Amino acid sequence: MRVISGSAKGRRLKSLPGPGTRPITDRVKTALFDILGPAVAGARVLDLFAGTGSVGIEALSRGAAEAVFVDKDPRAIRVLRENLQGTGLADRARVVRADVFAFLRSGPPHPFDLIYIAPPQYRGWWRRTLELLDERPGWLAPEGTAVVQIHPREFEEVPLRHLRLADRRDYGSTHLLFYRRHEGEPPPASGP
Repeated sequence: MRVISGSAKGRRLKSLPGPGTRPITDRVKTALFDILGPAVAGARVLDLFAGTGSVGIEALSRGAAEAVFVDKDPRAIRVLRENLQGTGLADRARVVRADVFAFLRSGPPHPFDLIYIAPPQYRGWWRRTLELLDERPGWLAPEGTAVVQIHPREFEEVPLRHLRLADRRDYGSTHLLFYRRHEGEPPPASGP
C-alpha cells in the first residue's frame, strides 16, 4: 500500500496482517478519489474501522482539512499512528481508539464531508453503521458523502430515512456504495 497522490505521494504505508482488516487496493483507491474529485480538498473526513488509515491518509495527502480515524484494535491504532508519522500528516489527524458503534452513538462534534466505512467482512457491520448514521444525520454534512466498502456478496438494500444510495461501483471483489443525505420525498399530490 502506498499514498497515490498529493503531498505524501509515493510514501509506503505499513499494513496490518490478519483477517480483521479490509485493505483497499491502490486501483480501487485511485478510482474512489477520482470519483470524489476536488471535493476532498478542505474536507473533514471520518475514517471508520480505519485499520491502517489508508483512505483517510490519502484524503489528507490530497488536501483534506482534517481526518478522524476510529478503530478499536490496538494493533491497528499503532500501525495507523506510524503511518501518519511516516507520511508527515499527523498534525491534521485525530486517532480515536473506540468501538465505532459507541463512537457514533455519542453524537458528532461537527458534520463530516466524507465518511468512509470499511468494516471486517460478512458481519453486517456496514449496515449497522449506516443505520446509526441515518438515525443521527448530523454526522454527514448536507452535501457530504458516506462511502461503504464491502464485498459484492454482502450487498443488500438498507431502508434509510435520511440517507440514500446515490451510486455504486464494482471493482472485482470490492463494491463501493456512495450514500448522500436525503430528507425524504415531498408528499404525493392528492387526487381530486
